[in-house]
Amino acid sequence: MDPSDTESGSRGFENPDWETEFNRFEEAISSGPAPIRVRSVLKLSDFSNRVPECFLSSVIPILAGLLRVSDDPNRSVQAAAAHCLFCIACRGGEIGGFAMLMGRCGVTAGLLGLLLEPNTTNSHEFRRVWVKCLWSLVTFGSSIRIGLARLGGLEIVIRELNTWEEDSSRWYLLEILSALTTIRESRRVLVHTGGVKFLVEAAKVGNLASRERACHAIGLTGTTRRARRMLVEAGVIPALVDLFRDGDEKAKLLAANALGIISAQTEYIRPVTEAGSIPLYVELLSGRDPMGKDIAEDVFCILAVAEGNAVLIAEELVRILREGDREAKFAACDVLWDLAGYSHSVSVIRESGAIPLMIELVRNGSREFRERISAAISQLSYNENDREAFSDSGMIPILIEWLGDESEGLRDNAAEALINFSEDQEHYARVREAIGHPVFQSMQSRLARIRASHELMVRSMRRVTIDHLSRDPDPL
Repeated sequence: MDPSDTESGSRGFENPDWETEFNRFEEAISSGPAPIRVRSVLKLSDFSNRVPECFLSSVIPILAGLLRVSDDPNRSVQAAAAHCLFCIACRGGEIGGFAMLMGRCGVTAGLLGLLLEPNTTNSHEFRRVWVKCLWSLVTFGSSIRIGLARLGGLEIVIRELNTWEEDSSRWYLLEILSALTTIRESRRVLVHTGGVKFLVEAAKVGNLASRERACHAIGLTGTTRRARRMLVEAGVIPALVDLFRDGDEKAKLLAANALGIISAQTEYIRPVTEAGSIPLYVELLSGRDPMGKDIAEDVFCILAVAEGNAVLIAEELVRILREGDREAKFAACDVLWDLAGYSHSVSVIRESGAIPLMIELVRNGSREFRERISAAISQLSYNENDREAFSDSGMIPILIEWLGDESEGLRDNAAEALINFSEDQEHYARVREAIGHPVFQSMQSRLARIRASHELMVRSMRRVTIDHLSRDPDPL
């Protein structure tokens, strides 16, 4: 592998004796001056895809040692070694065998040491080589990430990101950062060092796998108010919406989940909505992925806290009840049940035209439809105006019929709704025949116990608060 004679070296690599070439390489590295070592390593880089793996495994410790040489102030030897290690790690690909060996040989520590040197010690071009090599290690050797984080790798990456201007290689640093955020301790470092803005940037650029890692980390990091504020200030909402809109199936789920976590803080509900998220969640709710449906349902419950959002969501749910497939209609019914718990959403649901559609599905749909919809009906029946709408649509006889159904859930939901009707003088006469039914009476007793328990808890909490204040008149 001694390229002192370039022409003969090229001929030798056409049909080489690899053992002889390896011996020549070792000799050039151990005794040759810096220019010879550089040329030998670069020659190996050019032919790394052809060298047998057994010889590459023997070369890696030699290259790792070159990262630590001290007789080359220009750092050209280290740069050549880092470039060659990068080529070899990329050859190993997702299998990661070469990258793992590099980690065991101290390549990670060697690269961090070079990056810790002042920028004046080596050129920006060389620092780009160190970063590319480090990127190949964390990309193709996932377990290296833990060691890199423990060596302070994330802090060094953040420092580099703060000093590098925008260029075509910056995304290597961002992908290293996204890889390190799979570790909880690294996410804490991001928050404490102000590196959250780079996590948001990482969700925008690089390959999709890296962007998905960053998106996942955003969701995990955004569980605290402080971190959510930092993420929003860094522009996380449009970044997540873009990935939600344009990513693959996995990216959509991660972005949807992370965006839901951000919107859990009420002050961010409006910007999340204004970014165009509701149609994207509707698409997720209408899709075939059960996890996507669950995420969409949860986030709709958050977004619907704002009455304007509840109107938009209800309109979309009505459209799904009209046009969606079976699973999408099930999901829409579940969301209606959730929204029925909000005082402002009750009128929204009624005005959206959902109730007639629900009655139609009850009459013509399957048992599973009836079970899903009955939960929403029982919740909506707590509202006087909705009781009127259900009664006018002929729902009461259907509810009474359900008391004898074989489905326990359907019986219980029907009984709960009928109890609400019975407590309304306007509808008492229509449900009188149901009052003596065992299912009705059992549910009535159960609800009475629940209400009594709730009242007792409220009184206890009030007493605890009074007692606490009497002991501590100045809690501040």
